[in-house]
Amino acid sequence: MHDSVYILGRKWNLVLDRKLKHRFANLLFASVVGVIATIVVSAAWRSPRKFGESPPLAVAQSPQNRPGQSSKNRPGRAPFLVTVNQPLGPPMIELVGTDPQGRSGSVACSTCHSVRPADLSNRTPETLDEFHRGLTVDHGKIACYACHHLENADALRLADGTTVEYENVMTLCSQCHGPQATAFAHGAHGGMNGHWDLSRGPQHKNNCIDCHDPHSPSYPKMIVGFKPRDRFLDSAHAPSNETRDSTPSETTDDAH
Repeated sequence: MHDSVYILGRKWNLVLDRKLKHRFANLLFASVVGVIATIVVSAAWRSPRKFGESPPLAVAQSPQNRPGQSSKNRPGRAPFLVTVNQPLGPPMIELVGTDPQGRSGSVACSTCHSVRPADLSNRTPETLDEFHRGLTVDHGKIACYACHHLENADALRLADGTTVEYENVMTLCSQCHGPQATAFAHGAHGGMNGHWDLSRGPQHKNNCIDCHDPHSPSYPKMIVGFKPRDRFLDSAHAPSNETRDSTPSETTDDAH
């Protein structure tokens, strides 16, 4: 039987029986499928394989990523979670001794910083005249209110003024430390423990401030209560400015 077959744009006259013609068609089809499969496999092999990757800060801010929580990798269920240490709330200052009522414990920043407006002229501990005089800021040349909120001492603020709760402190850190935040999301930063492949087990990481406390040293313990003040300080019988601006007591200096 005479037939014409087109191969690579050329016409070939072949004498084929039915069986040979059928085999030739199968061989041609298999060749085309093989070429397509090779292209697909090659593209997949060259692309990076990712296991449970997330945007830089999504892991830290996700509500389910709380300490101690994970999900088992069962058929139809999500892979294991990435858990990140997170502050449980605003930092607390530990107290030494007891107050006149016999109480001790800890206080939040707002205990003191909510009673008067923020003084933006105080950019370093050296300019303070009372508390935190011995505190050293070990984070470049930034001042306190570059990170702390002006009106809410128990919160943080971004460069654009957006309020950030202490639980999401990594959002604040990532403003300047973007490469570290990206590395954190991929497990190359943060003291990662656990599994790279989240289908095999959970992953655990530290929070930024677990290792990089911007206050060096950290806040020391403080003696309970404020230094004595004249009860007429804010009245018409207030003493002169000379009395008001007296040097802090020895007890206050020793506490800080």
